[in-house]
Amino acid sequence: MTPLAAALAHWHEFYMLLGTASATMVGLLFVAATISSDVFTSGRRAALRVFLSASVIHFSTILVACAIVLVPVMNWEALGVMITGCGIFGLGYYGLTWRDMVRDGLSKQIDLEDRTWYAVLPVIGYLLETGAGVMLASRLDLGCEALALSILVLLVIGIHNAWDITVWSITRTRE
Repeated sequence: MTPLAAALAHWHEFYMLLGTASATMVGLLFVAATISSDVFTSGRRAALRVFLSASVIHFSTILVACAIVLVPVMNWEALGVMITGCGIFGLGYYGLTWRDMVRDGLSKQIDLEDRTWYAVLPVIGYLLETGAGVMLASRLDLGCEALALSILVLLVIGIHNAWDITVWSITRTRE
């Protein structure tokens, strides 16, 4: 059985880079939200949660997962439990998001592309993260690769969705 520090040593720069990138993206989303504050009003709670807040959640989850992995004093079980918790948090967030979308009638208005990027792929990313946490808690080296994959999936989704929101907000405010 590989010691945790040895299993994670190869991943240090990966998690450092992705943690830094996700923190930067959270900051940029705050700037974008401020610029387009007239688009997302309190009457559009579901749209705000699905489109803007979800991207902040993706990048924040990446940041937290990277910080957890970079903590020097940890064991397999603690790491796995914390990563599983991050994945479950993301899944819970999407449960609340879908509840709001259905309640506000937004789910009927979203096209296939947006359903894919804003609903299906994030759930897959958080399921991967949850599974990675379970593997890590079980002391499986494969958990390191699964966690990296889940973080990359969430990063790609977050970047796509942040750009999509930015373009939509810019074109929306000019109409």
